[in-house]
Amino acid sequence: MTATLAALEVRGLRKVYRSGLRGRPVTALSGIDFTVQPGELFGLLGPNGAGKTTTVKILLGLTHATEGSARIFGLPVGDPESRRRVGYLPEGHRFPGYLTARATLSVFGQMSGVSRADLARRIPALLERVKLSNWADVKVKKFSKGMTQRLGLAAALVHEPDVLLLDEPTDGVDPVGRREIRDLLREEANKGRAVLLNSHLLSEIELTCDRVAMLRQGKVAAEGRVADLTASQNPGFTHYKMIVSPVSDELLTSFRDTGALVERVNGHLQLATRDLEHLNTLVDRARAQGAALQELSPMRSSLEDVFVDLVKMDAPGASMEGGK
Repeated sequence: MTATLAALEVRGLRKVYRSGLRGRPVTALSGIDFTVQPGELFGLLGPNGAGKTTTVKILLGLTHATEGSARIFGLPVGDPESRRRVGYLPEGHRFPGYLTARATLSVFGQMSGVSRADLARRIPALLERVKLSNWADVKVKKFSKGMTQRLGLAAALVHEPDVLLLDEPTDGVDPVGRREIRDLLREEANKGRAVLLNSHLLSEIELTCDRVAMLRQGKVAAEGRVADLTASQNPGFTHYKMIVSPVSDELLTSFRDTGALVERVNGHLQLATRDLEHLNTLVDRARAQGAALQELSPMRSSLEDVFVDLVKMDAPGASMEGGK
């Protein structure tokens, strides 16, 4: 049985920049590895200076790696043929204001080698998918930022690529539009397209991506399925938020005597229990001591929690904005 080629394969990727003729070398990437399969939505995260932009530039052939390799469906990224299979949406992109949406897609399609006949078929369908049909013949200079983002996504798709590299695709888009773009990206993944998503809207990444890699100081600090990365940090325990009143020291001691992990946080209790039977034991003990149960709900770390924990390990001044 023939193994399926990875859509993106990065191995030992290292990039060192030099500032000036005698400037100090600056290491942007320190040997990162990750793989994106066809049909997968993959998020690339990291604070400012973590190496995200450098990684994308290498994948696009805009800069060369110092060491290591990057391949697109088995082709080295230095091979122009590899880029024919990629659709790219850069952050802060701009289109000539005098072009209409339809003309913009026509120009991008022709530059990507799409025939006029195919464009005549694809462009109306793409404008419909990104909710711009009614604006097809309106000049781009009249578009809002959200509309420009939608048009940029259509431009990335016009040549029907196998890989999408998207930088902040929902920037400036309203909540309804973000939901529509998430649905569109899932549809593209279901068709077998690989999607690499770079965004600072971590809630969007969490809702959209199957797996993520978090870069920190040029290295992969964490990688895996979103569900696994946000799972309980205490293996074998499930976390809950409990609000009971009153909360006495005796009650907390009683909880801990069962082996539960208990912490007071902003007026409520955070509990870690082994199973549902253990949780019910705590509820029974609270009621036995006259405490009224007001709320009990499961908890799980968000992707933002995991990300912030990694950022805190950086040097002072690290930021969630930008990213190189």
